[in-house]
Amino acid sequence: MLVCGVDEAGRGPAIGPLVIAGVCIERRRLPRLKRLGVRSSKELSAARREELYGEIIDVAESHKVTRVSPGVIDSHVRRHALNELEAERMARIISALMPDKAYVDACDVNEERFGRAVSDRLSGGCAAKIVSAHRADETNTAVSAASILAKVRRDRAISRIRRRHGVGSGYPSDRRCVEFLASHASRNAEPPDFARATWLTVRRIYGLPAPAPARTRGRGRTARVPSTGPRQSPLQFSRPPRL
Repeated sequence: MLVCGVDEAGRGPAIGPLVIAGVCIERRRLPRLKRLGVRSSKELSAARREELYGEIIDVAESHKVTRVSPGVIDSHVRRHALNELEAERMARIISALMPDKAYVDACDVNEERFGRAVSDRLSGGCAAKIVSAHRADETNTAVSAASILAKVRRDRAISRIRRRHGVGSGYPSDRRCVEFLASHASRNAEPPDFARATWLTVRRIYGLPAPAPARTRGRGRTARVPSTGPRQSPLQFSRPPRL
């Protein structure tokens, strides 16, 4: 039986791409990944993740990694559709790998709802059973492997940006990231194309407007949902980025 794990890296940073990876492997070969030391990327050093990257690819039947640019992320955040973007890209990866069963790390507070969102977007005749769970990278070996591939590719992308611009990790909590943005804003009216213009830190530094509030229907009238914070319609954040 072919199983697939899918996870992302880089949802929260203000700089750089979101990277989503899928690893497809015969179920009987999962113990081999465990013996190699595959576990959640958060539990491994950068050097160890790099070592495991090639080993995972060698053991897996197939894999696929996709990058989502800050511009695409911003366009979806403005429509309050970041979770839908992740569901769509995860579905594309699963459809390309064609497993019998796929495990995804849910970004929606409702695991089942996110699983349905991914399943509804499968294409090309893919009929994989989708299992969606929070912290799947910590409990499922295939998802752990995907988390490593996604993190390594995200780190490589940030490394290339950092060598040219000194942006640090790209997270809003990183002083070097904030200092870079402030310095860039002193000379430019718009953020660079590798920064997420809808993130709160970036908006404040450049004086950019917040995305328009989402609108939801309720009892015959339109209700407004705040444009920042943990709510997102129709899928809601389980781990909200600092927008």
